[in-house]
Amino acid sequence: MSFFGDVVQWFTTAAHWHGANGIPHRLSEHLVMSAAAMVAAGAVALPAGILLGHLNRMGGLIINLANVGRAVPSFAILVVAVQLVGIGALPAFCALVALAVPPMVTNSFIGVRDVDPEVRESARGMGMTGRQVLGRVELPIAVPLVMAGVRTAAVEVVATATIAALVAWGGLGRYVIDGLAQRDFVQVFAGALLVAALAVFTEVSLAGVQRLLVPAGLRHQVSDKNETFVATAPVVEAA
Repeated sequence: MSFFGDVVQWFTTAAHWHGANGIPHRLSEHLVMSAAAMVAAGAVALPAGILLGHLNRMGGLIINLANVGRAVPSFAILVVAVQLVGIGALPAFCALVALAVPPMVTNSFIGVRDVDPEVRESARGMGMTGRQVLGRVELPIAVPLVMAGVRTAAVEVVATATIAALVAWGGLGRYVIDGLAQRDFVQVFAGALLVAALAVFTEVSLAGVQRLLVPAGLRHQVSDKNETFVATAPVVEAA
């Protein structure tokens, strides 16, 4: 039987869908770890990025710290965390939170900071307070960029959560780590395929959430601007 035939057989084997090492159980572990890391990172990164973007302060520091955070490998954070707190879920959780914070804080900061100043001034001219400007004007406009950061972080976390298996935690990474230890490359491939499928599903799902969160009026306005640009571009070029 070919290698891919063996992979199909692996997925159709009933034993791989039941018990502590079954796909549903490993998938739930992977999702719980990823979701917990995203919630913790979002609770820190999004309010900080949005507030500092609204105040337009510490931009250079925020971006530089985010770049440093992206430069540090998750595996290195995992190793350090193991030395501090031991093996288990906590070191993997720390590594995933550190991975998720930079894209969320950077995008939320830039998304709010780069709102058109004229729109912001018009809102203030209508008598809106700073909090109202943030909630009713800046955040709706910044949603696409903020959500892009969340999507990037979520996909990275889902893909990287496989390292949790290195510190005696579960998740889909167990198939990869255990398969390598047993030289069972069919199991390794199946585990990698499951992680890739989950990452793609995460990206597509959050893209749909992003479209729902963007206000309908703003979507219509953006569409009108694009149509106007396309209609007038040939005239400008001809002139």
